[in-house]
Amino acid sequence: MTFSLSTIPHVIIISAEFITGITVNGFLIIVSCKELIKSRKLTPMQLMLICIGMSRVGLLMMLTGQTFFSMFFPLFYQTKIYGAAMVFFWMFFSSASVWFATCLSVFYCLKLVGFTHPWFLWLKFRISKLMPGLLLGSLLASVSIAILSIEVDYPKHAMDDVLRNATHTASKIKIRKISEMLLVSLSLLFPLAIFLLCTFMLLMSLYKHTHRMQKGSCGFRSVSTEVHINALRTVLTFVVFFISYFASFITNMTFIIPHGTQHYFLLKDIMAAYPSGHSVIIIWSNSKFQQSLRRLFCLKRNQ
Repeated sequence: MTFSLSTIPHVIIISAEFITGITVNGFLIIVSCKELIKSRKLTPMQLMLICIGMSRVGLLMMLTGQTFFSMFFPLFYQTKIYGAAMVFFWMFFSSASVWFATCLSVFYCLKLVGFTHPWFLWLKFRISKLMPGLLLGSLLASVSIAILSIEVDYPKHAMDDVLRNATHTASKIKIRKISEMLLVSLSLLFPLAIFLLCTFMLLMSLYKHTHRMQKGSCGFRSVSTEVHINALRTVLTFVVFFISYFASFITNMTFIIPHGTQHYFLLKDIMAAYPSGHSVIIIWSNSKFQQSLRRLFCLKRNQ
């Protein structure tokens, strides 16, 4: 077992992110399941939030487990934990959490954006029926990416070299072919592109809507404007979290930063912020979740 005082801040940060992430994503799952039991009808939003919550719980468990074992039991992590199963679940939860959140952004976009193109209107009126298929496709894509990652062979020999000598420079560590690296990294670029497109469309829709409201007699603020702003806030924060996660993820995959160093644990801290922080924003932007939180706090106070 190895331990350094310099790792204490990372232990505190990753622990706080793990506790926060498990709590908020567990809350998403429980409330959505409760609504499902009450209404006896699974809505697209409930299905999406359940999928998002479960994938992020899995991602947080993987990130936290990797970080703590790398900090305290690096040799045990190398010989007993790190392997094909670890690579599969790590890539599966990473991809699934991104794809499910992308489905959420598409849902927001189609429901709120007022474009009149025939194809857009066709998708707008059918998105609720199409959403289970999109989520299933996202699940299958995530499984495929995880399997491909094992075939690409997440380089165990490179991990061995890094663990033996953390001072090796990136130029001395040959990890994989460029084509293999692109195969994995491009799998997350596609949902990012979709998300950026949805964000741009929401921005355009909000601008046009507020412009019409300013010219009209209803005033600047309206219920529709608030819905637009809440959806846009959720999407924009996800873009920030996802870009930081994606950059850290790619950096971690290339082994440019040696394993077990301070910068390595900093990457893990940044990655863990995504599944925790964005779920907090989802709860904060949703009135139903806010009401559930108020009832929960009132119940605790009464007890």
